[in-house]
Amino acid sequence: MTAGPRDTARDKLRIDKWLWHARFFRTRALAAELAGSGRLRINSERSSRPSHQVRPGDVLTFPQGDRIRVIRIEALSARRGPAAEAQALYTDLDPPAATSALTLAPTGLAQRDPGAGRPTKLQRRKTCALRRRDP
Repeated sequence: MTAGPRDTARDKLRIDKWLWHARFFRTRALAAELAGSGRLRINSERSSRPSHQVRPGDVLTFPQGDRIRVIRIEALSARRGPAAEAQALYTDLDPPAATSALTLAPTGLAQRDPGAGRPTKLQRRKTCALRRRDP
């Protein structure tokens, strides 16, 4: 028995659809924009087509926000399901990032990373004091 076109079609999926199904992008149009921009690498080869076919075992490298994501495709999906289902579609090959937004300064006070939320009351007072000073 030979494999027909339907059997081989299940083994592959368009890269823009897979990125959307795996919930890396909010819309399929954003996933297609990345895939068409040439900033996506599939198995270390640059891809500039949203219609590029991927299969389980392929390694993707692409920018997302301020990070470079490196992931391995583990499975294909027929739909964009819930987050738990989407996380089963890939393995993240990135090194774990620091999860804490607070760091300890040399003065012993905790300082927030840029963009880590609202400043503390002490940080606001210091900012106000700096603004009131004359140069």
